[in-house]
Amino acid sequence: MAFYYDEPAHTFSEYLLVPGYSSEKCIPTNVDLRTPLVKFKKGEESAITMNIPMVSAIMQAVSGEKLAIALSKEGGISFIYGSQSIEDEAAMVARVKAHRAGFVSSDSNIRPDSTLADILALKERTGHSTVAVTSDGTVNGKLEGIVTSRDYRPSRMDRATKVRDFMTPIDQMIFAGKDTTLQQANDIIWEKKLNTLPIVDDEGRLLYMVFRKDYATHKEYPLELLDSKKRHIVGAGINTRDYAERVPALVDAGVDVLCIDSSEGYSAWQKLTLDWIRAHYGDSVKVGAGNVVDADGFRFLAEAGADFVKVGIGGGSICITREQKGIGRGQATALIEVCKARDEYYKETGVYVPVCSDGGIVYDYHMTLALAMGADFMMLGRYFARFDESPTNKVNINGTYMKEYWGEGSARARNWQRYDMGGAAKLSFEEGVDSYVPYAGSLKDNVNLTLSKIRSTMCNCGALNIAELQAKAKLTLVSATSLVEGGAHDVLLKENSNSSYPK
Repeated sequence: MAFYYDEPAHTFSEYLLVPGYSSEKCIPTNVDLRTPLVKFKKGEESAITMNIPMVSAIMQAVSGEKLAIALSKEGGISFIYGSQSIEDEAAMVARVKAHRAGFVSSDSNIRPDSTLADILALKERTGHSTVAVTSDGTVNGKLEGIVTSRDYRPSRMDRATKVRDFMTPIDQMIFAGKDTTLQQANDIIWEKKLNTLPIVDDEGRLLYMVFRKDYATHKEYPLELLDSKKRHIVGAGINTRDYAERVPALVDAGVDVLCIDSSEGYSAWQKLTLDWIRAHYGDSVKVGAGNVVDADGFRFLAEAGADFVKVGIGGGSICITREQKGIGRGQATALIEVCKARDEYYKETGVYVPVCSDGGIVYDYHMTLALAMGADFMMLGRYFARFDESPTNKVNINGTYMKEYWGEGSARARNWQRYDMGGAAKLSFEEGVDSYVPYAGSLKDNVNLTLSKIRSTMCNCGALNIAELQAKAKLTLVSATSLVEGGAHDVLLKENSNSSYPK
């Protein structure tokens, strides 16, 4: 006879936090949102600690290199999508790592024998007025000069004029060597009153550009998440099919952490993948696994060597796994059970395996609930897909700007590896949809607003960090009637109101 759970599975919207005592220290600016990303032993620290509890989903419509850099600046981590060729994913990771904080790989490069017309076309395409002139026009070619908007006047010059005739040549430029630190570069910029400082290697090949404007920008990101070499920290998704080729390529590209991207993680395929990584790299390569929805699934992946475990099946906004296959569990119930299993595992073994809540987040307050229920961090797809930095198109739908958003289980993604059950190399049926989400603007503005809500709610609970929140939180199930009571009711809302209530 099948096993039946005594209680129904619940979602985040069925819970509320009950306020606790707030001391005079409980103000949002005092709240620390740092959280471990990968497992660690009792008395030690996690090898990677995030400054905010947010990572972006392993999705084509979410985690490209632009979003990875933007999220790292805010203190979180992106997992570059794995549903692309090994070469393309590795190259994307490498570009994120090359985009050192303050050290920018030039994406506006030209040859000396190019023309003013080429310069203008390049500026139109990239939006950048500073162009590096290299011997072969490549990003790492030998630096021969530089062109800025002060070097030419389109209205008075022939468009056929060669770049070498109006560029500032290398012998009239100030540049710095490969071992220059960001602090030293900024000192040179300010001392010499420069807007741009090229960084070159011993043979004169261009490595990076350091811009004056980025000095102030860097100061805007106090939680920026960087590695020991001051490079952005970035993750990447892998599957259970081609890991023997994909993992080495991603490691060579400099990836900081991997995650097996799968709709269901309680399987032999994930263990085989983890076993291979441990056999070839030991514990030096960090890799998360999932997804699971109960204690048995967590224990299986923890014992298999996962560095963190993702929780959630069928709760994503574009996921239709529950409709198609009838498997899954309410996200809140699944998270509560898995986090309890994590704590028991920690008591037994002295090894803490962080839990990632993946899916089911609709409102910002759901994130605080997920943390209170035991999650160490959240993986978010729809949330990040709405921003400028996501890799999808912004489109106008009936007068409203939207962003394209599709699931990894949709026909558009063609990500059959995510649903690997040892069968043929194809997607038998869809477990995700193709859709739109409302365009929301920049990642920075939205993430800061969300984090301000989380910090404020934590203060209401008397907590100044995530561990305190989990220890002090009091949660209550709510009735259908109280859900109505919690929103605007019994009033006529003004049409032009700036209310944040869902319409």
